[in-house]
Amino acid sequence: LLPVSRALSQETVQEIGDPKSCEYWRYCALGGTLCTCCGGTITSCPPGAEPSPITWVGTCRNPVDQRDYLISYNDCCGKSICQRCSCHNTERDRPVYYPSNAGNILWCFGTSERTYHCTVAVVLSEQNGG
Repeated sequence: LLPVSRALSQETVQEIGDPKSCEYWRYCALGGTLCTCCGGTITSCPPGAEPSPITWVGTCRNPVDQRDYLISYNDCCGKSICQRCSCHNTERDRPVYYPSNAGNILWCFGTSERTYHCTVAVVLSEQNGG
């Protein structure tokens, strides 16, 4: 299953902030262009782009409830790169030798086109202390 299929109901997460800003809490480890500025939403690719089944993840703190959430960053592929809202957030990012935690790789594999367009941020789950 794709991470989107296992995602926490997005309506259960209370949020504040501007989803078109690089400082939006879900984007703490996002390196790329925000789909919210390119015709998509926080969780869906814009028309004409398809989500890559290959993703990277980050753990971001929601300022509303002060809880950490596991975020899946999915690149949307198949259209030329969107030139708006480019972000380079590296909170808790890992070097490329930890590829599943590295946000500086284009993840357009497993799609019909490998052209990167933008990135979405899907809440997968709340992280419990452990």
